[in-house]
Amino acid sequence: MKPRVALRNLVLGIVTIGFLSLSVWAAEPAKKSVAAPHGQTISVEMIGPVTQSTDLQIICVLKHDPAGDKYIEAMDDLNQKLHRILSNLRERGEFAGELGETLLITPPANSITPKRLLLIGIGEESALSLDRLALVGGIAARESTRLGAANVSFAPTLRDQGSSRIDVGEGDAAFARGWILAYDTEVRLQEQGLSPAGSVASLTIEAGQKYFDGAATKVADAVTAVGAAIQTRDAAPYASH
Repeated sequence: MKPRVALRNLVLGIVTIGFLSLSVWAAEPAKKSVAAPHGQTISVEMIGPVTQSTDLQIICVLKHDPAGDKYIEAMDDLNQKLHRILSNLRERGEFAGELGETLLITPPANSITPKRLLLIGIGEESALSLDRLALVGGIAARESTRLGAANVSFAPTLRDQGSSRIDVGEGDAAFARGWILAYDTEVRLQEQGLSPAGSVASLTIEAGQKYFDGAATKVADAVTAVGAAIQTRDAAPYASH
C-alpha cells in the first residue's frame, strides 16, 4: 500500500472510531429508571427544575440566612424564572426554611414548566444530614399523595445553595428511602379506608451531569433495599379492637 493511501485510511479510521464513540456517548440515556413498590417508577434524570414537565416539582430549601442566601446555577435560574418569588418570601420572613416547613406555589404564567412547586424546608446548613433528607422524602410522598399529583419531580438543590456537606448520590438515596416508606404507609392507610384515595405513578429525582451516574446507582440500590424492608412491616390493621 502506498504511504499516502495508508495515511488516508488511518485518518479515516480514526475519524470513524471517534464518530462511533461520540454516537455511543450521545445515545447514553439521560434518565435511568427502576421499578419501585406499589407500581411506582423511580427515576434519576439529568434535568433541572425549571424545564421539567411534571405535575409537582419539589425542592429543598435551607433555612434563611440573614447574612444572605446563596442562589447558584439551578437555584438562581429557578428564582429568576419565578420573578424572585423564592428570595422575596425568604427575605420577608414568610418562608424561613425550617425543617419540615412546606409551601405550595402555583408558578406564574410563562415562568417554569412544572404545574406546581412545593418548597420543603430542611433547616440549617450546619445540621444537614441523611436523616433530614429521608424526612424530606417522607413529607414529599405524603404531600404529593394529598395533592393528587400523578407525576412528581424532586431536586435537592443543596449544591445550588452553596452546601457540599452531603454527597449528592447518598442524599438522593436517603430521600428515596424516606419517600418509599412514607408512600407505603399512605397505601396501607388507603387500603384500610383511613385515608382518601390517591396515587403517585412516578417520582423523578433530578441530578446534574456531574452527579448523574452516582445518583442513579445509589438510588437504585436504595429502592431495592427499602422494597425488601417494607415486606417485613407489620401487616395488622392500624385500627385495633
